[in-house]
Amino acid sequence: MNLVDDLQLALDDRERTRREFLAALGLAAVSMAGLGTSVTAVRFMWPEVLFEAPTRFRVGRPEDIPVGTLVVLPEQRVYLVRDSAGFVAMTAVCTHLGCLTRYEAENNVIFCPCHGSRFATDGAVVNGPAPRPLPRLALTLENGLLVVDTAVVVSRDTVLTV
Repeated sequence: MNLVDDLQLALDDRERTRREFLAALGLAAVSMAGLGTSVTAVRFMWPEVLFEAPTRFRVGRPEDIPVGTLVVLPEQRVYLVRDSAGFVAMTAVCTHLGCLTRYEAENNVIFCPCHGSRFATDGAVVNGPAPRPLPRLALTLENGLLVVDTAVVVSRDTVLTV
C-alpha cells in the first residue's frame, strides 16, 4: 500500500474552511489569554487598600449622659460608663478569645455569649474563663465633647472627671 503525502495535495473547500476555523479558534484563545494577562497586569498597578475605621471618635457631651449609665457603642465596640467617680471607656471585646460582649441591662452585667464570661460594669471579671478585665481606653474631653481613642489602652484606675 502506497502512502499518499496529503500535504502535497491541493486543499478542497471543505478542508480549507476547517483549517481556517481551527486557526481562528487558536487565535481567539491566544487573544483571550493575552487580554486576561493584560487586565491582571493593569490591576496590579493599583494598590488594594483596606480602609479601617478611625480609632478616635466623639461620643457626645458629658452633661447628656446621666450618672449610673452605661452607653453601648456597637459600631466602635466600646462601652462608656458614667458613675459617681466620672467617665470610663472600655472595649467590648472579651479578653478570653476576642468575642464581642453584650450588656445585659436587667442584671447590670456585661457577658460574653461565646464562652460565658461575665464582667461587672467597671470591666472587672465576675466569672468565666476570661483571664483579664476589659481593657480601658483613652477618654478625653475636647471642645466640650467626650472623645474615645480605641488605639490607646490606659490603666485600670484611669477615670475622666468632669
